[in-house]
Amino acid sequence: MNMLQAYDCIMTEMEEVRELFDRELLCDIPLISDLLDHINKFRGKMLRPMLVLLSGQVCGGLQPPHRVIAAVLEMVHMATLVHDDVLDETEIRRRGKTIHSLHGNETAVMLGDLLISRAFHLCSSLDHPGFSRRIAAAANTVCEGELMQLLYRDYYDLEEQRYLDIISRKTAALISCSCYLGAQAADAEEPVCQNLAAYGTHLGIAFQIMDDVVDLTGKETQAGKTLGTDFQKGKITLPGIHLLRICSPEQKRTILTWLDRRTPQDYQEYGKILHESGSIDYARQRAKHYIEQAQQELASLPAGEAHKLLMELAELVV
Repeated sequence: MNMLQAYDCIMTEMEEVRELFDRELLCDIPLISDLLDHINKFRGKMLRPMLVLLSGQVCGGLQPPHRVIAAVLEMVHMATLVHDDVLDETEIRRRGKTIHSLHGNETAVMLGDLLISRAFHLCSSLDHPGFSRRIAAAANTVCEGELMQLLYRDYYDLEEQRYLDIISRKTAALISCSCYLGAQAADAEEPVCQNLAAYGTHLGIAFQIMDDVVDLTGKETQAGKTLGTDFQKGKITLPGIHLLRICSPEQKRTILTWLDRRTPQDYQEYGKILHESGSIDYARQRAKHYIEQAQQELASLPAGEAHKLLMELAELVV
């Protein structure tokens, strides 16, 4: 199975989410409308809306709030990407030029803020206040994770557990929220909602670990975005944490020189030793562990097409 096959199984509902999303981004100011149209062209696979809908289906069926929740979470996610591109000075996102590279940081920051305000404007239409509070709490957690990552830049003694705490906040929180609210909007019992939230947390951690691996080892033509930004911005990720933990003192001095100097040659040498040391493989194995944890959280849920898709969707991450 690939992501598109999972999408096909909920195509009607996903199209409804897309239509709602597009309507909420309409703007009668041409210059702003152009900016919104630009980022809309490079919308990804819409993983979070997909998880809202599949979590609802596995818990008995979809209700009207599912479409709204899915659209809101995608808006919040897109806002974080626009802001991320400013922080990382990314030139390419989903094979298109980023807003900040086209129009500058100030425009990108305000556009991200606009997406968040549109998201919560739509969120206010939900009758259940618990939905809005859950989304707001997840957004708070994402911002905390991003701030933590900023504050730990150029800190190369970062422990693996701290790294996992950061990515569980900045990436996994919104994915977990998608799964929880998908279940809650289907009137699932709280233990079931918690199972799906845990599934989303483990899935999100694995997703970010693999995204960090791609940033170090991937090709921009395949990834569709600027790579090497973690290295250039002094962000140590799981492969580097593992490498610095297992290397000799002499190797560590050399590696730290690369991390501080950050020339193209340093980046090449760093990538080479990450492969040779087994640190890339270590990170991939850790991601697989979290995928297995995610799948275990689905064990108590009823079998069916949605359950099967959630199981298989997790495997696509690694």
